[in-house]
Amino acid sequence: MEATKKLTGKSVKKWLGNNAIIVLMLLVSLFVGIIHPNFFAPANLINLFKNVSIRYIIALGISGCLITTGNDLSAGRLAGFAACLACIFAQTEGAAGKFYPNMPTLPTPVVFILVIAICAIVGLCNGLVVSYLKVQPFIATLGMQQVVYGICLVYTGGTPIGSLNKDFTSLASNTILKVPVLIWIALIVAVCFWFLYNKTRHGKYMYAIGGNEAAAEVAGVNVNATKIRIYILASCMFGLAGCLLAAKSGGASVNTAMGYELDAIAASTIGGVSTTGGVGTVPGILVGVLVFELMKVALQFMNVNSSYTYIRPGPCHHCGCGHSISVSTWQRSNSPFAYGEAPRRENRRGASAVISPAAAAAGGTGGVSAPPALRVFSPTLRKKLE
Repeated sequence: MEATKKLTGKSVKKWLGNNAIIVLMLLVSLFVGIIHPNFFAPANLINLFKNVSIRYIIALGISGCLITTGNDLSAGRLAGFAACLACIFAQTEGAAGKFYPNMPTLPTPVVFILVIAICAIVGLCNGLVVSYLKVQPFIATLGMQQVVYGICLVYTGGTPIGSLNKDFTSLASNTILKVPVLIWIALIVAVCFWFLYNKTRHGKYMYAIGGNEAAAEVAGVNVNATKIRIYILASCMFGLAGCLLAAKSGGASVNTAMGYELDAIAASTIGGVSTTGGVGTVPGILVGVLVFELMKVALQFMNVNSSYTYIRPGPCHHCGCGHSISVSTWQRSNSPFAYGEAPRRENRRGASAVISPAAAAAGGTGGVSAPPALRVFSPTLRKKLE
């Protein structure tokens, strides 16, 4: 009896509190679906998940930056620049107004490789500025956003680019096992990110840096190299998303993907990625992206004036930040990577060293060690510290 009461009381209330946004969006979808049965039509759902796929890839890229208490505001402009480059490389031979009249149409895999490689260079610049010049990620990537937009504007002359070859645009229409290729690509990227975040040393380092950067560095984590890898990977995802967006749209301009970075950040925070770092999951990010797209489609089906759709992201951003703070506070308190400001003491040489949590709890100052969440990363350094 007591167990049942606990299950129907505190447990249900806690579950609803942690999943309020999901429940709300399910109710909204059900409401719109009852009023407009076409909302649940297969064609609409496929189109919905196609849009989700591209934005999900961008959100996954930016999630690594957020988990390490960083950011990447160049996401939207870089995706737009990638879309323009992809269109230039994939233009049909002999097309009117071809950007490079004498350049042959490149194979689709080559287009993707070239565009992602160029975007990786931008990510490398972001990572170097953030890691070695110690510029705040917000400022560094905001500056890169303007640089990328300016380069794209000068390079393309502000002219829309189209006339793409069918092999490239077919990515948006082809299916495998009746599932669009765009969705398959997003699923593959999601699986790779889940493995990277949960099963690799890079993922452990990333969460450790987000939990406590100073403690991670003391434990032997190469913080600068990890951050550079994160920003390069993020830019590669923006490049991939830009190519897919160009294939889906059949063209691109300098305004393609404008503002996508804000939606990606909000979707990540709604999905549980903490803006204070150290917390975030790949499935949670998918939920956040779905919230945004479901709300947009629901407004369209309810014949809401398109001007009002610009108001939509505002409440989502506020709800996302509030949800992120509330959820991440609980997650961090129960996470093995949650490591507060480490007590310190002066050693014989006058250098400051981290005191083990066990020693601090006992009121002692002996037994210097790395944070418990980081001990497995550097056994050699752990022996030296202990």
